[in-house]
Amino acid sequence: MINLEKLPEHAAKVASANAKYLKKLKARKPKQLDKIMGELHEEAFQEIDCLSCANCCKTTGPLLIPSDIKRISKRLRLKPSEFETQYLRVDEDGDKVLQQLPCPFLGSDNYCSIYEDRPKACREFPHTDSAKFHRITKLTAKNVALCPAVYSILERLKSALPQ
Repeated sequence: MINLEKLPEHAAKVASANAKYLKKLKARKPKQLDKIMGELHEEAFQEIDCLSCANCCKTTGPLLIPSDIKRISKRLRLKPSEFETQYLRVDEDGDKVLQQLPCPFLGSDNYCSIYEDRPKACREFPHTDSAKFHRITKLTAKNVALCPAVYSILERLKSALPQ
């Protein structure tokens, strides 16, 4: 696993090459891309333990959709409006996001206190096994600097599907 402290430095070094690679990949849309990404995703997460990292929870917050707000507020025994006032803010894009980072639901042991009811964006992160992967290449490029698994998956993808 790549050293988390050096991840932004490593990501910066490959950012330009990754951007070019992902742009070509998006234009080409290889037929087996989603299958390959699913396999690479599984391989990476056999080696990488999110609980030893939790960088996503420490450095970036999810968008919360109405169903997330309803589910989490119910778990916390709050009215949705109380939950929003206490935990959320509206960002520059008009999306509801956490007021603070690291995530207020992240424990010192890197466990999520609302894991079963976590937001959809958290459930799907890092999105490397998403269907129609070619549609989220910009998000993947950003996540390389946040998530060692994404960094690893993208490096493996460049070997599996050279441009």
